[in-house]
Amino acid sequence: MVKPVSRREFLNLLAAAGGAGAVVKAGAALGIMPADAAASTLDLAAGNGRSAVILGGGISGLATAYELGKAGWDCTILEASHRCGGRIFTVRHGTLIDELGNRQYCEFDDEPHMYFNAGAARIPNTHRTLLGYCKKLGVELEIFINENKTCWVQDDAMLGGKPVRNIEYTTHLRGFVAEMMAKAMHETDMDEPFTEEEAGTLLGMIRSFGDLSEDNVYRGSSNAGYASGGFLSPGVQNDIIAFRDLLKTPFAMRLLSTNEGETGPILLQPRGGMDQITEGFLRQVGDRVSYRATVASIQVRDDGVEVAYDQDGARRQIRADYCFNCIPTHLVTGLDHNFPADYVRALKHVLRGEAYKAAFQAKERFWEKQDIYGGISWMNNRSQQIWYPVAGIHRQKGVILAAYDYGGGMYHTRMTQQERVEAHLADGEKVHADYRDLVEKPVTVGWHRMNHMLGCSARWRRSFREGWTGETEQHYRTLQAPVNGRHYMIGDQISMRSAWMESALLSAHWAMADLDRRLRNAPA
Repeated sequence: MVKPVSRREFLNLLAAAGGAGAVVKAGAALGIMPADAAASTLDLAAGNGRSAVILGGGISGLATAYELGKAGWDCTILEASHRCGGRIFTVRHGTLIDELGNRQYCEFDDEPHMYFNAGAARIPNTHRTLLGYCKKLGVELEIFINENKTCWVQDDAMLGGKPVRNIEYTTHLRGFVAEMMAKAMHETDMDEPFTEEEAGTLLGMIRSFGDLSEDNVYRGSSNAGYASGGFLSPGVQNDIIAFRDLLKTPFAMRLLSTNEGETGPILLQPRGGMDQITEGFLRQVGDRVSYRATVASIQVRDDGVEVAYDQDGARRQIRADYCFNCIPTHLVTGLDHNFPADYVRALKHVLRGEAYKAAFQAKERFWEKQDIYGGISWMNNRSQQIWYPVAGIHRQKGVILAAYDYGGGMYHTRMTQQERVEAHLADGEKVHADYRDLVEKPVTVGWHRMNHMLGCSARWRRSFREGWTGETEQHYRTLQAPVNGRHYMIGDQISMRSAWMESALLSAHWAMADLDRRLRNAPA
């Protein structure tokens, strides 16, 4: 007799085999997990001559100027760099990569499809606020291919380092995992169980998930692709990769969950580069940006905010009624300011994430000859990933991401440019044997050395298992609230899900809505 399985146990099994995204969707359907929130919108009262100084031209600062400008505010953006966008950074022919100690100019061919998103690169289809702005600003979008089963998986510890297709690896892994799940269905102690009929249906789902035989054994699957045939003659299945070999690499945990949740389908990108979002905002607020304006001092007064900044070799001053600040928190602490002590402690509590990316121009689109059109090949080495572009399909050349290390980016950041390039060539040729001869014109971006940034997305201190501590949340709430009702920190750093453009926009919207509420409720 097949014993029934509880809903809790089912979700645990689903999480192990299908990833977080599957659990969220199933939980929402059962009514035990929240569905995605709606897009954030603003309806601000008329500015009535009020002024705001916005420190930093990242996406949160640009959106703030856009929204306040629509309401009639007088806005000025002070941007320390020669460009706006912050970590929205698209590299193409002639682009300056302003990395301290490793300044580069990109030498890619000057063609529209030859670009590299060195910072933000993907937009989940559930990030409705960002997508809403793309629509308003006329930013054309296209599909970003994150998961492509024809891409490669390579680990020196597996199969002697021979790369295998993603579809082979994941199909065989799911088969063996499903076999274990099916056998466990007969042994597990149950509470609040499904009925026997429901359990039978679930067992059928597991068999289908892993392509098991009727006796619940995995004997290979055509889902892993054919060694030969399949169209005009019977398909011959690829050989099974032994379970013990599959477990010799960490991809067992990564590939079944990486493309779930926010990095799961559908993902989008602006056609022509992520900086098209920045350009969309600048078409509306570009005349309010003052470039190469490095903030030196922020003084919050009872009746406004005074900001001193350096530009063109001179110290300048600007005074505004309110200030919205998206300068990275670790840089704010080094400025002259009069913030309260608890606010300064909160600023210092936030760590900066490590991230590193690199790219090559390819002399020919060799991946398309291997049936790869977009997607990611995974490597268990320090370069970690190779991304294949959607832009320019069937053109002669293309730009591929050669490395992406998010969270351990200092390994490559500490290298010289020559050492970085050689490391990526050596890693990449384990996947593509002739890689070294097929790529050229490298660019590398170590975010911890990028001028005016000196780090990637914010990292709030938290426990992996328990989440935010009480101390961390207290610091977060301190930074979210305005200083003297006049100065707001904004950006993805003032969110509980840093690194996303959506988070930066929602942070800015929260600050503007909070100020709007205060102004509406103020005594006449």
